[in-house]
Amino acid sequence: MGFFAFFSVNAQNAELKGTVSDASGPVAFTNVYLDATTLGTSSQEDGTYLISNIPPGRYKLKVTMLGYRDFSKTISIEANAQLKIPIRLTPSSEQLEETVVTGTLKAVSRSESPVPVEVYSPTFLKKNPTASIFEALQNVNGVRPQINCNVCNTGDIHINGLEGPYTLVLIDGMPIVSGLGTVYGLSGIPNSLIEQIEIVKGPASSLYGSEAVGGLINIITKNTLEAPDFAADAFLTGWGEYNLDIGAKIDVSKKTDLLLGINYFNFDEVIDNNSDNFTDLTLQDRISVFQKWNFQRKDNRIFSLAGRFFYEDRWGGELQWTPEFRGGDEIYGESIYTRRWEVLGKYQLPVKEKLVLSFSYNDHAQNSVYGDIAYIADQRIGFTQLTWDKKAGNHDLLLGSALRYNFYDDNTAATELADEVTIPSLFVQDEIALAKKHSLLLGMRYDYDSRHGNIFTPRTAYRFKISDSDILRLNAGTGFRVVNLFTEEHAALTGARDVIIAETLEPERSINLNLNYLKKIYGDNGTFANIDASVFYTNFSNAILPDYDTNPNQIIYDNLDGTSVSQGVSANIDIVFPSGFKFLVGATFQDVRQTENGISSRQILTESYTGTWNFGYNFRNLKLSVDYTGNLYGPMRLPTLGENDPRSPYSPVWSIQNIQFTYKGLDNFEFYGGIKNLLDWTPNRGNPFIIARSDDPFDRNVVFDNRGNVVPTVDNPNALTFDPSYVYGPNQGIRGFFGLRYRLN
Repeated sequence: MGFFAFFSVNAQNAELKGTVSDASGPVAFTNVYLDATTLGTSSQEDGTYLISNIPPGRYKLKVTMLGYRDFSKTISIEANAQLKIPIRLTPSSEQLEETVVTGTLKAVSRSESPVPVEVYSPTFLKKNPTASIFEALQNVNGVRPQINCNVCNTGDIHINGLEGPYTLVLIDGMPIVSGLGTVYGLSGIPNSLIEQIEIVKGPASSLYGSEAVGGLINIITKNTLEAPDFAADAFLTGWGEYNLDIGAKIDVSKKTDLLLGINYFNFDEVIDNNSDNFTDLTLQDRISVFQKWNFQRKDNRIFSLAGRFFYEDRWGGELQWTPEFRGGDEIYGESIYTRRWEVLGKYQLPVKEKLVLSFSYNDHAQNSVYGDIAYIADQRIGFTQLTWDKKAGNHDLLLGSALRYNFYDDNTAATELADEVTIPSLFVQDEIALAKKHSLLLGMRYDYDSRHGNIFTPRTAYRFKISDSDILRLNAGTGFRVVNLFTEEHAALTGARDVIIAETLEPERSINLNLNYLKKIYGDNGTFANIDASVFYTNFSNAILPDYDTNPNQIIYDNLDGTSVSQGVSANIDIVFPSGFKFLVGATFQDVRQTENGISSRQILTESYTGTWNFGYNFRNLKLSVDYTGNLYGPMRLPTLGENDPRSPYSPVWSIQNIQFTYKGLDNFEFYGGIKNLLDWTPNRGNPFIIARSDDPFDRNVVFDNRGNVVPTVDNPNALTFDPSYVYGPNQGIRGFFGLRYRLN
C-alpha cells in the first residue's frame, strides 16, 4: 500500500515477521503496521508479512482488515533483533461492521445505519466467477438477473420480485445508470477495483429520486490505499467464452494517483443445442475501460474524478445470419451496437463546513435492429448534487439539492419529439439519537417535473440496538418513477407484438414498509454466525405494467386502475466454523400481484420463492478451497400467446448449481476451475419449444382475420406468431471453466 512504505535507517537491521491467520487459515492483504510510524506492509497471499529496518524502541503493532476486529499488541524491539509474531484475527461483526454509505448518503458502520444495507465483497464474487456483476448477482438472495429475450439476451435486475426498471444502479453513489443502460452499468468493472457492492431493498427515492422504487445497487470502487499495484484475472469456459480483467494503480505525481481498469469479453461460437435454428447464447464482443483519479488536498478534503467507456457488439438469431442481413427480412437476427461513456466525480468545497459537490454524466447510444425493425436511440443523463453534512447535538443532519437532466430520443413513432426535461430537487434528512439504543431517521425529498408537477417523497427509519448482537430496524418510505417505456421493455421493440399505450401515463407511486432483524452470534470455539431477516411490503398506485394477456399480439400499457402489491419474507444465515467450513444460505418467499376490477393475478416473470447458497471449505494443508454455489427458483407465470399455446403457462422449479476449486499455493497467483450448471438445466425442458414460430420469424405464413387475430391453419394449428419473449432462465447448459488470477502489491 502506498501509505505504508518500507523505511530505511542506517545501522539498524531489526525486522518483524510472521503469519496473519483466522480460524479458516491465512488471511491475505491485511494492513500490518507499527502505529504512529511510517513502517508497515500488507500480508501476502499465504498470510506472511515482513517489516524490515526497524529502529529500536517500543511500538504498538496493529493489524486491520475489513470484516475482522482490529489486532493490537505492544512490542519492544532491540537493535538487530529478528522477531517472529504470529497474528490470529477474530471475525468482527462480519457483515455488520462494514462501512456503508448507500442507505443514508453518509459513511457509517453497518450496525449503526438505520437503513438495512446488504454488503457483498469481491471475495463473494470470486466464489462463482462471471463475466459481469449482472450475472454474479444470481447468488444474492432476493435479487435475480432476468434475461428479457431469448434472442439478444439483454436483461435487467429484479429485487424482491419487482421489475428491472424499479432498480437503480449507481457507481460510487452516482446514479449513472437508468433506462437503456441498466444491464450495461453492471458490466465491465474489474473485480480487483471493486471495494464492495451495497444493496438496499425497498424505495430510496427520498435520497435518489426516480427509479429507486424497488431498490438500488451501489458499486463502490476502491481507493488507492486498498487497491493492488497490479491485478489480472482471466478465465475461459467450455462454451468458448473468454473474459479478461486488468486493474492497476498508478502514482501520477506526489498528490495524484490513478486506478485503471480494463475488461474485455468475447464469445463468438454459434451454438444451438435446443435445435430451433436460433442461437442459444448471444454472440458478444465488448470492452470497457475505467479510470478513477484521486487528488490529495489540504485537510484531507475529497476530490475524485472517474470515467468509463463501454462498447459492445452483440447479436443473436437464426444460425444463417451474417451482418449483411442486418435490418433485412430474409434471415432473422437481432444486432445491437452499444456505445456508452460516463463521467462522475466528487469535490469537497474548501470551506469549514462539510459541503460536497457530486456530479455525473452519461451518454448512451444504441443502434439496434430486431429482424427488420430498427431501434436507434440516444439517452443522455446529467446529474449534480450538493450536500451539507452537519451535526448539532443529538441531530445528524444532511441537506441537499440536486439537478437532473434527462434527454431521450429514438426513431419509434412514440417519440416524435425528443424527450428532454430538467428536474430540480431538494432533500433533507435528520437522524436523531433518541437514546443510547434508539435512533430515528426522518427524511423528505421534493422534486419538480414540468410534465407531472410537484412530487414529495417522505421516509422514516427507526433503529433499536437491543444489544451489541441484536439490532431491529423499521423502515417506511415512498417512491416514485417517471416512465419511458421504450428504454425499458425489450418486447416493445422486437416487432413481435404491437405496442398499445391506452392513456397518458402518470408517475408511479409506492409506499413501503420493511421490518429487519439482525443477529450475530459468537461461539466459544471460534464459530461465528450472522442472521439477517426481513419482512417487506410495497403497495403501488398508478402502476404501469405490460399486459401480455388481453391480446396475444399486443402489449398494452396503462396506469393500473387498482393496486399492485409486493410482499414477502426474506432471510440470510451466514456461519463460519473454525475448521475452515463456511456457508451462506438465503431464502425469500414473496407474493407479487395486481388487482384490477376485482380480479387478482400474479405478476408475470416473478418467482414465488427463491433460495441461494454458498458452501465453502478451505483445505489449509493443500492450500485449496472448494466453493459450491447455487440458486433455486419457484414457479413463475410466463408470457404465453393465448390458451392454445402448447408451452407451459408456469415455469417449473429450477436451479443453477456450480462448483469451483481454487489453488493458492504460489505467491501472488490463484488458479481456479470448476463446472457451471451442474444439473445441465435449460428452460426448454418440458416444453415443445421456447421461441414460438422460430421457423417463421417474419410471420409470412401466419393468417390474420380482419380484427388482427391469428387464424388457426394446418401450418399453424395453435394460432401462434413469432415471439421470443417466453424466457425465464439462461439457455446455457453444463460447462467447465478455468481461470488464473495474479495480484501484485
